[in-house]
Amino acid sequence: MKAESWIFAICTVFFVLVTPAYWLITSAGATGGDWTGTVALLMTALLTALITLYLGVIAKRGHERPEDRQDGEIADGAGEYGFFAPFSWWPLWCALALGVICYSVALQAWWLAIIGAVPGIIAVCGLVFEYYRGEFAH
Repeated sequence: MKAESWIFAICTVFFVLVTPAYWLITSAGATGGDWTGTVALLMTALLTALITLYLGVIAKRGHERPEDRQDGEIADGAGEYGFFAPFSWWPLWCALALGVICYSVALQAWWLAIIGAVPGIIAVCGLVFEYYRGEFAH
């Protein structure tokens, strides 16, 4: 993980240097600067610093992944990834409801958000409780 922490450290330094330069370049205009881009670059610098810190701490503790070892095998990284429903229709309905809600926000039609939220709540409940009823109940 040392390689990853160095990559993110380099990115952090880049964003720390670019953020004030971007602010200076955009503040020279008549509009008084682009605060949105400056804040986005600042948050990106903080995010890469956070990832650098995490990967550096993990590397110092001596925790290494199987793919980081020279003698690591593919089977060393095997394990439980979780359970995923093989043939569920609920994610489709969740996505459609979310699409309606996002479309309503873009149009600023808040009544449409309510129309999308009602089936969205039903779809999320169906997705969460899919394996608690019917043929697949535990």
